[in-house]
Amino acid sequence: MTELLPNFVAGRWQAGTGAGTALFDPVLGTELVRVDATGLDLPAAFAFAREQGGAALRALSYRERGALLAAAVKVLQANRDAYYEIATANSGTVKNDSAVDIDGGIYTLSTYAKLGETLGDKRFLVDGDAAKLSKDGLFQSEHLLAPTQGVALFINAFNFPSWGLWEKAGPALLSGVPVIVKPATATAWLTQRMVKDVVDAGILPPGALSVICGSSAGLLDQLQSFDVVSFTGSAETAAVIRSHPAIVQRSVRVNIEADSLNSALLLPDHPPGSEAFELLVKEVAREMTQKSGQKCTAIRRVLVPEALYGAAAEAISARLAKTSVGNPRNEAVRMGALVSRAQLAAVREGLATLKTQTEVLHDGATHALVDADPAVACCVGPTLLGTRNPDAAHLVHDVEVFGPVATLLPYRDLAHALALVQRGQGSLVASVYGSQPAELAHAAFKLAAWHGRVHLVSPDVAALHTGHGNVMPQSLHGGPGRAGGGEELGGVRALNFYHRRAAIQGSSAVLAALAG
Repeated sequence: MTELLPNFVAGRWQAGTGAGTALFDPVLGTELVRVDATGLDLPAAFAFAREQGGAALRALSYRERGALLAAAVKVLQANRDAYYEIATANSGTVKNDSAVDIDGGIYTLSTYAKLGETLGDKRFLVDGDAAKLSKDGLFQSEHLLAPTQGVALFINAFNFPSWGLWEKAGPALLSGVPVIVKPATATAWLTQRMVKDVVDAGILPPGALSVICGSSAGLLDQLQSFDVVSFTGSAETAAVIRSHPAIVQRSVRVNIEADSLNSALLLPDHPPGSEAFELLVKEVAREMTQKSGQKCTAIRRVLVPEALYGAAAEAISARLAKTSVGNPRNEAVRMGALVSRAQLAAVREGLATLKTQTEVLHDGATHALVDADPAVACCVGPTLLGTRNPDAAHLVHDVEVFGPVATLLPYRDLAHALALVQRGQGSLVASVYGSQPAELAHAAFKLAAWHGRVHLVSPDVAALHTGHGNVMPQSLHGGPGRAGGGEELGGVRALNFYHRRAAIQGSSAVLAALAG
């Protein structure tokens, strides 16, 4: 039997008592390791993190906690080669796609390490200026943010086992809140290994960082009023979490990132050959194929003026046709696998659904797999769909295929384009391509209420922009409506989720002493 990965809870490594669930190589089909959380004493695990880890972290200043994160970054950087090997084997990603997850996670953690230095030796944050409550100004009110006296539970998705951990854990640990992470089972190996390296280095106080691999059964039952939970995954699971007694009855704070039908919009008057047109085509193809389209921020709907529908279809298809698909160990391969057979089945089912209301503009089935057995490998070529009647094709605005699939949609005018984007019912990100600052600004304002992030691409930033789907720690990640209504990152804003705001009322002298 393959190795059973231990969990780290209550300050020690503990193996589950069951046989465990196998993790597989999605290209070769071989069993890699097993994970299991059966028999863990969850009440003790949460109590240890809450009481021991939380107290130790809160005894430190933001600067000191930032230094701990910086030390963790060094450990992670020293072990990058091992992480890349795990990603290739367990996620089936090519090197560049592994970098998005691994190096992106380390970069995000380093960003919050540096933020700790700027926040200094304080143990709480001040929110805004003091307000006078008396005519002479002697009695005042000031709002402060204090670290919540609980634990942060992370239930993460399969597509980003590294970044999904550190983009949440960085702000939580910097805030002084201990972390228990439950990675998605299919790709839990990388998360577990990264936690193990940091824990074994002895950087963090006991109880500050825990990992549970396997079933999530019973985790939500352990939550108390001052704990927080952050979930990334399907809308169906999000609904179950929101209805749990911990959230409904004990008011546990919850952050959700769910489904998202993200859009890319080419503004009018940018014909083929224009810089804006070419930038859109390049970005759509990249977003469709990066991590085999398994990104919550990937482009799912592409909107172009009606007159450009054919030209856009041809240009995007031409780029997709050059994408080699197969075994990520082969240097000729540019797109690897989906993470599992279950995910492969889901993508095929979603494609079949969308095809009932669309035409196939580029067929992923035309991509012969490189160095991979089609009967075993969880690989699928990129598919571009399209419809000339986007108003009637309601499925393209309702069904997200979590793989290398996007749909091309023509629009009559900008008002029509914006209405089509809004039919996504709230998304993580929309990108807009144009050349006139005023037009881009207008579109950004119109789209802002429907998205967590609006990414504007013009020729002057062609070589500078960070990408439609790349989540930068300095910018907000999350989205309204269908996208879950959550908010993560955004620089120092990420710390708000892990703090409690209180109004402190007293004399100006008392408030000055508090600030000091």
